[in-house]
Amino acid sequence: MRKHGGTGFGIFSAVIAVFVMTLVAMPGVSAAKQTWDHVANIKDAARRLGALHQREGSAGVLKFLDACYRTQMLASEYSPGLESCLAQDYMHSQVLAQIYARIPQADRVRMGTPAPEDIARGMGARFVAAFRQYKISTKQAEALKKMIDKDGMPIFLKAVFPPKKKGDDSDDAQGGGQ
Repeated sequence: MRKHGGTGFGIFSAVIAVFVMTLVAMPGVSAAKQTWDHVANIKDAARRLGALHQREGSAGVLKFLDACYRTQMLASEYSPGLESCLAQDYMHSQVLAQIYARIPQADRVRMGTPAPEDIARGMGARFVAAFRQYKISTKQAEALKKMIDKDGMPIFLKAVFPPKKKGDDSDDAQGGGQ
């Protein structure tokens, strides 16, 4: 996605920096032993998130993510399931914050939607909790973010915002384009 109006990704970059700095300050953080194909797991998480979003919308995704964290954080070790939760949370939160950043604050307040900064802070807090619990190193956290950006986000964006077919102006022709 592109940066619009100085918000969105800037917010996420700041949150990512905060939780990476938090990890650096944590004593005794060691790299957790992980034996799965992380790229394949991220891609699968992105496909499943896209399908869920198409079926149930953002509210359904948020409900799913809550249940995902509640279940996956019970495990004694960092797992592909938790990695999927983190990836899906990151992708959804990033897109949601981008969309909400385009809505004037007064309208967001009236609609009862959170500020993009609040979305980013909430996601950051969930990430820090998971990284602390499972002793995920700063290097691993940065690698996860890069994988999600490179391997997951394009899949999720294509599922949620499919490219228009050439000459497909059906919304505009019907006066709906909103």
